[in-house]
Amino acid sequence: MDDTFAFIIHPIGAKKDVARKYPFLGKVLTEKQINFFCQFWPPVYLSRITGIRSAATGNEIIGWFVAAPYTPHMMISLPVRRVYRKIIQTGRLAEKLGARILGLGAFTAVVGDGGITVAHGLDIPVTTGDSYTVALAVQAAREASRQMGVDLNQATTAVVGATGAIGAPCSEMMADETPRLILVGKHPRSVEAVRERCAGKQAQVEATTDLARICEADVILSATSAAAAGGIIKPEHLKPGAVVCDVAVPPDVSKAVARQRDDVLVVEGGMVDVPGLVNFHFNFGYPPGKAYGCMAETMALALEGRYEDYTLGKHIAIERVREIESIANRHGFRLSGLRSFNREVTAEQIAQVRQRAEDTRRSLRFAGAAP
Repeated sequence: MDDTFAFIIHPIGAKKDVARKYPFLGKVLTEKQINFFCQFWPPVYLSRITGIRSAATGNEIIGWFVAAPYTPHMMISLPVRRVYRKIIQTGRLAEKLGARILGLGAFTAVVGDGGITVAHGLDIPVTTGDSYTVALAVQAAREASRQMGVDLNQATTAVVGATGAIGAPCSEMMADETPRLILVGKHPRSVEAVRERCAGKQAQVEATTDLARICEADVILSATSAAAAGGIIKPEHLKPGAVVCDVAVPPDVSKAVARQRDDVLVVEGGMVDVPGLVNFHFNFGYPPGKAYGCMAETMALALEGRYEDYTLGKHIAIERVREIESIANRHGFRLSGLRSFNREVTAEQIAQVRQRAEDTRRSLRFAGAAP
């Protein structure tokens, strides 16, 4: 059998994403109607993926996009067993297509126990892709900080959603790279437990449930699964010159930040260049040849011949993050520049942000010195 994979996606922005497959329905149905009808829609075949070629071995793989037709709202509001059934049905479609490993995208990886029940319900191995997502988030935070002239060795860093499957290992990794780390989570005991996991590393680590504390941070890595309308990080939460790496899907950073704060840099955490001449035959919102980190983990495992359950559950070991980063690097997957609010960020734009941040800081110093 050929080396193959499949990846489950689902509509994030209901009208926009439904319109990618069904233009008429995306146009005429309201978001409320889409949320209702998607409960009864069967799994959807989207496309065949071709052209992925390993830089190390020259081997090619093929794959498929399949869709679980639930929006984030339905994933959260429906009984979890019902959501599991829909994801497993979609996984069985992948099995029929010939996939040898299945990746779970967006909320299909978050719901319930993080893929464990789904894996038990299928005959092929499953991964959430979260290990490589963590690796890329840290890479993106490092690169964005470097380009903004922020020295991580002297910076205050914050992780929002620090108790989550992505946020917790990101917290552990960042604790080795910064002198002060602020962990933000919803529940005091949970965020304190992550703080204890970070103990003994380079950083002085503080745990809090107060999101407003991120105003102290030079670098922020945000990875909640809040699905909050409009985002949870607002313009008033950010200091001038802050770097925000937003890993969440849907994004944690409010669009108001883009409109009102031209003195901060917000980047997406983990767009990847895929090796070879990949053609997804479906527009999932990224430029040609680019993929999410979770997609790339599934592809890299197929190229490596690692047909096994890989990243499952809510706890990700740092060793697994480093292993998949090494595998992906070997086959030619690379962090693909920096993007902000779905657009590429140029060196010129970053220079402008740096200048505006300095202007804002100068104004604040002047105002503070005024009688």
